[in-house]
Amino acid sequence: MFAILVALVFGYGLGSIPFGLVLTRAAGLGDIRAVGSGNIGATNVLRTGRKGLAAATLLGDVFKGTVAILIARQFAGEGAAMAAGVGAFLGHLFPVWLGFKGGKGVATYIGCLLGLHWPAALAFCGVWLAMAGIFRISSLAALTASAVVPVGMWLGGWISTTLAGVLIALAVLVWIRHHENIRRLLAGTEPKIGKKKDATPAA
Repeated sequence: MFAILVALVFGYGLGSIPFGLVLTRAAGLGDIRAVGSGNIGATNVLRTGRKGLAAATLLGDVFKGTVAILIARQFAGEGAAMAAGVGAFLGHLFPVWLGFKGGKGVATYIGCLLGLHWPAALAFCGVWLAMAGIFRISSLAALTASAVVPVGMWLGGWISTTLAGVLIALAVLVWIRHHENIRRLLAGTEPKIGKKKDATPAA
């Protein structure tokens, strides 16, 4: 139990690193929270016009989850790995350094999938691409993938019930963090990919 707690705290520490804020400030662009949607994720960083910074933010947000999981697994096993993934995800959503106001969690969710069961990360990307190609709405693609992948992987016998439960719990948080996107989806006003105000939740 102690190892699980340590892994959770360790994961939270890594997950709470706000790469979007750190990188934009380092580049002399000021506080990313004052730009666009005010989010610290890659999509909002992209609104600065700096594609390289946006890509770096995306990679940072993905791999902080993956790295936390791999390190915890190496030292304390699979239970600790899952705890580290949960911690990293919560750290991204609720970073102590930013008054517990973080990103929407999609990129870090993918990073957790990558670390916990990499085929699930591939499945997520596949569902996202399919939905985005059909509907041209990034948030809808991400929400669908986060809901379908853990359930589908569990029903197919690819992942354990415990891991499925963890991933579904994280997916519920992704949906909660996208409540504004969901409201716009229901109203038919959610921007499509390629529009100036694209609401891609890569955070």
